Amino acid sequence: MRILVLGGTHHVGRALVEAALARGDDVTTLTRGTSGPPPTGASARYADRTDPVALAGALSDGEWDAVVDTWSLAPRAVRDSARLLASRAGHYTYISSRSVYAWPIPVGSDESAPVVAGDPGSDDVSDYAAVKRGGELAALEGFGGPVLLARSGLVLGPYERVGRLPYWLNRISRGGPVPCPGPSDRPLQYIDARDLAEWVLGAARRSVTGVFNVASRRDHTTMGELLEQCRTVTGSDAEFVWVSPKSVEAAGVAPWTELPIWVPPTGEYAGLHDGDVSAVFAEGLTCRPIGDTVSDTWAWLQAEGLPAPAHPERAAIGLDAAAEVRLLHEAGRRDR
Repeated sequence: MRILVLGGTHHVGRALVEAALARGDDVTTLTRGTSGPPPTGASARYADRTDPVALAGALSDGEWDAVVDTWSLAPRAVRDSARLLASRAGHYTYISSRSVYAWPIPVGSDESAPVVAGDPGSDDVSDYAAVKRGGELAALEGFGGPVLLARSGLVLGPYERVGRLPYWLNRISRGGPVPCPGPSDRPLQYIDARDLAEWVLGAARRSVTGVFNVASRRDHTTMGELLEQCRTVTGSDAEFVWVSPKSVEAAGVAPWTELPIWVPPTGEYAGLHDGDVSAVFAEGLTCRPIGDTVSDTWAWLQAEGLPAPAHPERAAIGLDAAAEVRLLHEAGRRDR
């Protein structure tokens, strides 16, 4: 297949390009050129997608069987790209997010759950949920042909710039007492970027359209298994100090950001790790074991290091020293 990846140098985009090249596809990328070149073997084009003139110049020629768009900023750039490609591509995938669902996301909800409002012509990037929903509408409006909206869950794996799994790997590698949010058997739902890439490419080849929640099943792994895998691959002697959700709340520590990946098993955050993914599994999604995701992420960190965050204005990821002390104190006072 001839594949155009809008993006292609980090996380989902890089995983897409590598997977497509491994399949023998003819791959073209369009990036700003600020994150380095795409993987060897891809044909690179460069443009700032927020500049309509530059975008039109970069996409002035060429035809593709499928386009995959990883953009997560102003929806207008998605609409402009989709319009430019409407007559020269057979299929358009937009990598969206389960963040488009109205908060709080209902536990067990499928693709029919209510979504936030979005504007396909917007240049506003202040609200991530609205940005991604606007991007969905922009792809549908601009392309006018077969469109797949892949609403990814939490994306982990090598090349992750947000730093959620890298935080746990780096922290556990340093050893000592590590406050771990419990319960240890708390189920986690996520998607390795490489599994997302493989599914999207296969779906594009089959001309799949519509909306899909793309994440593992709810029981794919647990918080305890993930952290134990981190301890194993780093060779650490870290001591895990399990902290109950009540103690996390008492310590004033935020789930998801200060405690990456984890959210309490009940309350408004619970739906982040409990979505209905039956549709995507019926359409062929497979997910690799958590051990592979953890070990490959650690190997990548050792080889390349964590890149600068794509969106530094967003909340910092991970616990600082003071928050760790508060959590360990609460664990000693309440949980033992």
